[in-house]
Amino acid sequence: MEEQILIFDSHTHYTDSAYDEDRDALLSSLPEKGVVRCMVAAYDMESAVGSVQLAERYPHLIAAVGVHPECTEVPGDYLLQLEQLAKHPRVKAIGEIGLDYHYDGYDPDFQKKIFREQLALAEKLRLPVILHCRDAMGDMLEILRECRPKQGVMHCFSGSAESAREVIALGLHIGFTGVLTFKNARKPLEALAQVPLDRLLIETDCPYMAPVPYRGKRCDSTMLTEVVAVMAREKGVSTQEIGRITAENAAALFACPLD
Repeated sequence: MEEQILIFDSHTHYTDSAYDEDRDALLSSLPEKGVVRCMVAAYDMESAVGSVQLAERYPHLIAAVGVHPECTEVPGDYLLQLEQLAKHPRVKAIGEIGLDYHYDGYDPDFQKKIFREQLALAEKLRLPVILHCRDAMGDMLEILRECRPKQGVMHCFSGSAESAREVIALGLHIGFTGVLTFKNARKPLEALAQVPLDRLLIETDCPYMAPVPYRGKRCDSTMLTEVVAVMAREKGVSTQEIGRITAENAAALFACPLD
């Protein structure tokens, strides 16, 4: 019988309403399917509270708190609220935070402001950051060079091979999703080739980004075996080795033992 692949899903959104009908059944079943840990990332103040509540309820979940760049406004005391939430022992990161210029109507200056503020909060609390970047790599790298977070991950990486090399040079990890399994995955695969095994993470970004052969369906952490298979092929190691290495990387980054 083939050894079960160890899975640490480094970026999920299990607070999303897509799981409202079966959240408990799904989350309770993950450990028996090889999913040893999941990071539940926040994207606004409500999901920050929700991520902590889920991590309190399920021992295999940990939480991140932060405000996503698509939020167009934040409470005046949002940093204080995040700091209070981050004191919870199940909170292991600030995120997801960053820049997103994909859609019209968002204010880049506002995004940069709250991004810098949350990077400073992570520095103050000595927590790693979970970074979101879409169509904003130039400004993202400029701010990262300026602020120099000591630990973090560029999640759902969509940049070039050159950008991947710079992210790695800044001392950060890179997370890949089901996009690696898509037919048009040339750019992500080129970026993957630049990431050493000790900086590599796997993630679903669920309920989004379901890998082939599940495209179009609600994603969950069990589907990461498909991402692991592609990584193993590209890196020339076994699927069990990719699972173990990425789990150990995530456990170290988020100060979260696997046992």
